[in-house]
Amino acid sequence: MTTSVPIEYRRLKYAATINDESLPEKTDPDYELQYIDIGNVDSYGNVNDIAVHKFEDAPSRARRIARDGDVIISTVRTYLQAIAPIENAPENLIVSTGFAVVRPLREFFDARFCKYALREERFLWEVESRSTGVSYPAINASDLADIRVGFPALRAQRLIADYLDRETARIDALVAEKERMLALLEEKRAALISRAVTRGLNPDVPLKPSGLDWLGEVPKHWQIRRCATLFQEVDERNSPDLPLLNVSLNTGVTLRVFSDDRIESVAADFSTYKVARKGDLVFNKMRFWQGAGGIAPEDGLTSPDYIVARISVALDERYTELLIRLPLFSNEVRRYSYGMVDDRLRLYWMEFKNLRIPVPPLLEQKEIVRALDLEVEELLALSKALEQSIALAKERRSALITAAVTGQIPVEAMTA
Repeated sequence: MTTSVPIEYRRLKYAATINDESLPEKTDPDYELQYIDIGNVDSYGNVNDIAVHKFEDAPSRARRIARDGDVIISTVRTYLQAIAPIENAPENLIVSTGFAVVRPLREFFDARFCKYALREERFLWEVESRSTGVSYPAINASDLADIRVGFPALRAQRLIADYLDRETARIDALVAEKERMLALLEEKRAALISRAVTRGLNPDVPLKPSGLDWLGEVPKHWQIRRCATLFQEVDERNSPDLPLLNVSLNTGVTLRVFSDDRIESVAADFSTYKVARKGDLVFNKMRFWQGAGGIAPEDGLTSPDYIVARISVALDERYTELLIRLPLFSNEVRRYSYGMVDDRLRLYWMEFKNLRIPVPPLLEQKEIVRALDLEVEELLALSKALEQSIALAKERRSALITAAVTGQIPVEAMTA
């Protein structure tokens, strides 16, 4: 025989207070606070990188006081599910006014149970469905307070919280281990590419100094050439019917997708955009030092502020893309870029021309690309399997929380 957990539903406002305390505007300018913004809370409930400010230097939204046992829930961009318990909080912890600070009434609502109850699937659905706005959906505190929450007896809440603390800790440890393995695979992939692109495939080949600090030694038969001898800047315009290209830090150059309505509404502006032909190098002058560059996958349009360059026949397009997206190369780009601070650094064409890169024989470049395709494909397959396993574990965690707080798990199973 199994014993189910009886559930009583009541609106959140009858079991918790919301936004009880705020810093007054007359707070001492030198008062030091620890601040949590919405961007510091992930969808998993983790709080990262708490900032420290004096009151006079803090963002104007740094006003809500959060205390031990509270749960903060984002009321803006609610689809992100930025919800986190406040545990072991310092006295000076302040959160953004973009959060609702939920403070359980201890005679009805166990604080540890609260952090799970506000992650129950139906509650999350209610939050999102009551949010208004398309690109920036938000819910006000009164609507949040009106959502019904399931309440077992206080003793049962503590039992459920104990159970979920144990079980979610196990799942979290498993996810953390898989994420560590994923990071190691990414490190291996990056090292494999870097080694092949800068040293070739033969570990026994004679080496020579490249003359470049970022590159070190290279195979003796490779050339080191200035980019001025390998790339020619092009500035072709007036082809508004071509597709748009996106230049990303993470993915290089890819096709940019717009709806038909969007295309028609801005098509007149595209005549000023630069044309990049398939195989051209495209890079963002302000972000190339961070990796914002790559090879155009097909003919397309890119920002008039970007650089488009045609590649010499001495370079293989795929090899070139692998090379320019190496972190080592990005650091060299940074050294040649102009600007007082990082977000103002720019690499102009004249400086790009002075960069020097390794140039293996063309046939060897193609061999490097083919070999990397095979090895990287295996690593990516392993990574994909890990990512799927992590996603399933997170889904199980979410389903487990919902089942427990809604009384679907028998008492005997939670105490076993």
